[in-house]
Amino acid sequence: MNPLPSTLLAELASIVGPDWVISDADRLLVYESDAQTAHNVAPQAVVLPIDTDEASRVAQILHRHRVPLVPRGSGTGLSGGALATEGGVVVGTSRMNRILEVDPENRRAVVQSGVLNTDLSHAAAPFGLHYAPDPSSQTACTIGGNVAENSGGPHCLKYGVTTRYITGLRVVLVSGETVWLGGQGREAPTFDLVGLFVGSEGCFGLATEVEVALVPVPEATRTLLAIFETLEDAGRAVTAIVSAGLLPAALEIVDQNTIKAVEASIFAAGYPTDAGAALVVEFDGVEAGLALEAEEAERFCRAAGAREVRRAESSEERVALWKGRKKAFGTMGRLAPDLLVQDATVPRTRLPEVLSRIAEIAERYQLQVANVFHAGDGNLHPNIVFDRRDAEETRKVEAASKEIMGVCVDAGGTITGEHGVGADKQKYMPLVFSPHELEVLRRVKGVFDPEGRCNPGKVVPPPDQEEGAGS
Repeated sequence: MNPLPSTLLAELASIVGPDWVISDADRLLVYESDAQTAHNVAPQAVVLPIDTDEASRVAQILHRHRVPLVPRGSGTGLSGGALATEGGVVVGTSRMNRILEVDPENRRAVVQSGVLNTDLSHAAAPFGLHYAPDPSSQTACTIGGNVAENSGGPHCLKYGVTTRYITGLRVVLVSGETVWLGGQGREAPTFDLVGLFVGSEGCFGLATEVEVALVPVPEATRTLLAIFETLEDAGRAVTAIVSAGLLPAALEIVDQNTIKAVEASIFAAGYPTDAGAALVVEFDGVEAGLALEAEEAERFCRAAGAREVRRAESSEERVALWKGRKKAFGTMGRLAPDLLVQDATVPRTRLPEVLSRIAEIAERYQLQVANVFHAGDGNLHPNIVFDRRDAEETRKVEAASKEIMGVCVDAGGTITGEHGVGADKQKYMPLVFSPHELEVLRRVKGVFDPEGRCNPGKVVPPPDQEEGAGS
């Protein structure tokens, strides 16, 4: 890959300042992957604007030089979506981290896209409000990244995913043009362009400002931790709880491999390491009735084979029960240097069957899989840990991943629930979309990015790669 001309780097530095244009090979290593370390591509440069104006001027320069633009938040994504796969320049949002407005009367806020997820809720807390979507990486991930991936989180079972809470966007298109989509006082009786943009994985443009809806902090919470001998038993408990008409805020499962990794780390949460799985069940809302719902959920867990059910009696105990789930991904490095996180979603009733099939695949390929996932909506995260320096092991990981995707789709599921397609799952798109549907997706991208230079090589496979791509 040829380096960027020094004149281009100087132009970019004249906009954002020389400290905020990164072109040294050593410093670019930080940006060669997102949290999905199975994919690694170093960008030609990284530019860090501080606001919409700087981002727009940077985009204009890159457009004039016909250099691809790759939006990036904190790099916590898990699909290879923020990689400069075709020698592009990464435009990062980490300096765009100001909360511009909190409007409690209208239960809304406006933030720059580099604001961390938890920082928004902290800013809204004095008004008795919070931002509902809570990805497990919420202490590090950005609102702009959440918009790009339409992120979910443990509480999306009750509260829904990101798109439900985004009411307006200020977007820099690949040409450098700045547009507002939706937003208070700007709604128009036309296409839902905000809904279209959310989940577009940086392929339509760079969101620089985001208007979000806030919701009241729940009056009360009840949290349970159920310990099971097998992963399948935990899956049956989930099906029973939901089938009974209960609506927990969250239903989260971690398996034995994950428990062992957590308990061997500084994040040890007191989960028993001989357990096959642990299930976190949480209810929230008005105080009246919550205790009864928690009792019903405990009864279903015990009927499904839970050997122990713990209840949080304080906010500190609630944090402790959640700790093993919230810190799970951060401990995977104890198992192996690299991690491939899958993100398929299947019908809840098929969870036990699909989990058993995944275990069979892992055993056949002699791979270690650690499951930690949003069981309430069937959003599986089978994490394959491996060492990419081992070519044979890497080959097995790719083959096993393909089989896991096929099992999930055959069970009536789909290839991603919240992590996006990016570069990692692009090859699986023909499993769930017809050639006609894929062509429609390409045409939609062409409306925002006619020349295909905004996060190229992501999500939709080129027409010449469709045939047999998912078979």
